[in-house]
Amino acid sequence: MAQFFMIHPDNPQARLIREAVKILREGGVVAYPTDSCYALGCMLGDKDAMERILEIRGVDLKQRLMTLVCHDLSELANYAKVDNSQYRLLKSTTPGSYTFILQATREVPRRTLHPKRATIGLRVPDHKVTLALLEELGEPILSCTLMLPGDEEPLSDPYEIRERLEHQVDAVIDGGWCGTEPTTVVDMTDGVNLVREGKGALAPFGF
Repeated sequence: MAQFFMIHPDNPQARLIREAVKILREGGVVAYPTDSCYALGCMLGDKDAMERILEIRGVDLKQRLMTLVCHDLSELANYAKVDNSQYRLLKSTTPGSYTFILQATREVPRRTLHPKRATIGLRVPDHKVTLALLEELGEPILSCTLMLPGDEEPLSDPYEIRERLEHQVDAVIDGGWCGTEPTTVVDMTDGVNLVREGKGALAPFGF
């Protein structure tokens, strides 16, 4: 049975954040809120937990749905190769509802990368619960959107998430409503290219 944490979206309770992070560190899979929609997350280096997430989603790793969710831009730079112009653009748009496709560094496990391009999706969300989890954890969360096979939209009700996934995840974090619109995805590996229009505004990129 999944543990259920009701965490205030504006003033996250430190004790509950520590308990949720303990579950992650022990190899757990957690459903948690972000600034775009709910997500499934685990530790970056935990292959078994990552495979559980892919099983829940009903996909395989070849579909490249996994993203590194980082606490801030300095942490993101540990996992992606970023030049000066990219850094300025990232600085102006983070935290926010964006996923950036970037060249990965050696800090990222090969199994999470695009097989031909060695790229990874990274983001810095604008959500206090997510940022509190990341600060306590001290490293990124390997994540993907919480959308189940056959559904047309991501799950957005934490009580429904618990009902449908109580035997598949280790914890559900109720951080309130965060919508169902996914992030805007921007590929920055060769120029700046729009992959998917989502919640993040397009104006900063000139699209």
